[in-house]
Amino acid sequence: MQDRQALSPEQALALLVARAGALAQQNPGQRVALGLAGGPGVGKSTLAEQLVARLNGGQPNLAALVPMDGFHMRHAKLEALGTARDKGAPHTFEGEDFAQFLTRLKAADGPVGGPGYSRKIEDVVDDAFTVAAGTTILVVEGNYLLLPDPPWDQVRPLLDLSVFIDVPRDTVRTRLLKRHAQEGLFSEERNREHIERVDLANYDLVLRSAPLADLLITITTPH
Repeated sequence: MQDRQALSPEQALALLVARAGALAQQNPGQRVALGLAGGPGVGKSTLAEQLVARLNGGQPNLAALVPMDGFHMRHAKLEALGTARDKGAPHTFEGEDFAQFLTRLKAADGPVGGPGYSRKIEDVVDDAFTVAAGTTILVVEGNYLLLPDPPWDQVRPLLDLSVFIDVPRDTVRTRLLKRHAQEGLFSEERNREHIERVDLANYDLVLRSAPLADLLITITTPH
């Protein structure tokens, strides 16, 4: 049965710290993956960064952040495919590569580097992070970790604990408008169109995968 809880951001962080620690203790000598899923704008990235920082505060390199966003298709490829306007949708990611990377990362016994994504240039950045050899907990973060459709269906079995972060749709719209405006790369008209056509459609799609999570956390206050 799915564990469902309504928590403030700080309560959610405290719970995830405890669950991550328990996961590591239950699997001694193994690298474990805790997945944070949810739609765009729900605060997954911030929560994942805070979780890694809190875990590493007591033991350096205990945890590492593994962002799914580093597996966006490169912008030049999207342009060539004619799908640049859809950037952020499931078909604009290298889902198969992400699943293979996570598989390799869980089994690795040496340092492994991985890609990230920069909103300032709207493109992939190589070698954005490195998972140290002694890292025990992988905090995997992304929209599509729980999607049941290929190739994303390869990801869920790699997660030792899957968590879905839920925030109201109207709150997400407000956050996304602010996020896009801060970067200043596009017009307000373009940003509004993209949010309605792509981001909120992705939010609705991802929300349908929430029942597949082990733990569903509804954030009760602004994140």
